[in-house]
Amino acid sequence: MIWLGIESSCDETACAVLQDSPVKVLSNPLYSQIDEHALYGGVVPEIAARAHLQKISPIAEAAVKEAGIGLKDIDAIAYTTGPGLMGPLLVGASFAKGLARDLQIPAYGMNHLEGHLAAAWLTHPEIEPPFLTLTVSGGHTELVLEEPGFKYTSIGRTRDDAAGEAFDKCGKLLGLKYPAGATISRLGQNGNRRFVDFPRALHIHDNCEFSFSGLKTAVLRYTETHSPDFIQKNIGDICASLEDAIVDSLVSKTITALKKTRMKTLVVGGGVSANARLRTRLEDYCQKHGITLCIPERSLSTDNGAMIAAAAIRRKLQGKLVSVNEVKPWMPLAI
Repeated sequence: MIWLGIESSCDETACAVLQDSPVKVLSNPLYSQIDEHALYGGVVPEIAARAHLQKISPIAEAAVKEAGIGLKDIDAIAYTTGPGLMGPLLVGASFAKGLARDLQIPAYGMNHLEGHLAAAWLTHPEIEPPFLTLTVSGGHTELVLEEPGFKYTSIGRTRDDAAGEAFDKCGKLLGLKYPAGATISRLGQNGNRRFVDFPRALHIHDNCEFSFSGLKTAVLRYTETHSPDFIQKNIGDICASLEDAIVDSLVSKTITALKKTRMKTLVVGGGVSANARLRTRLEDYCQKHGITLCIPERSLSTDNGAMIAAAAIRRKLQGKLVSVNEVKPWMPLAI
């Protein structure tokens, strides 16, 4: 079968064409709305929805063309129904359902978070549950246990903000442009990670929950008590310290979850999984403790259409393909 995957949950308009036997990504173009939102320092839902309306048809056409097929060759469509921003989700869902009706093929609504895990599966097709998952992005930070049959159990999640959102908002406070995650990593690559002792929330608690609101407050207070010239002069060390605080929290809570669940496989997904320091820290721990680490290649870490099609294919191969038809901004894998 040939699948068209459609992702529009936030600020990337993405479509991809995949075949499911054998599983292969034939195309995976996307349009990033970074320039539209940079002026505001974050994603504006109304602007995002309008951009999706303008770009989704040309991106779908590009996906089909790059795959070397015609629309008539598509056998099924997978699209995101949540979680995400309501306006952008509705654009993608409406387009998918309309196209499926015209082509007289089925359309399956998929969970965006399952898509991030399926991205790791595309890179590591040998993985089989049970395993622990860490989904970490601009909108999500959670640890979930996946067992056979797509049975999910929540191990821990953020009490407030997501790690990716913390990168962006702290970067804005430091005078960096949106999105700030990659910039913080680049500026802090050779910096002193102990230059500022930013807080690691809940680090003394034996649980698997995250919190990043206090870190944002700490960065705000730091900018209020240090001059712009001082911050600019020491931006590399400050960024290194900030990145270390976020990565420390992610790694320490993931290690706690691995110990509690006794899992020997860790699957990581989401845009922040592209962070080099996070990857290195997790790789070091997993290698030392005999744990298999599965992280998607960087091109599949951020939102993309391939991961949504892959989520449908992964369920189809296990005889568990069902459609989530209702668009919902809040759609956790497990409560």
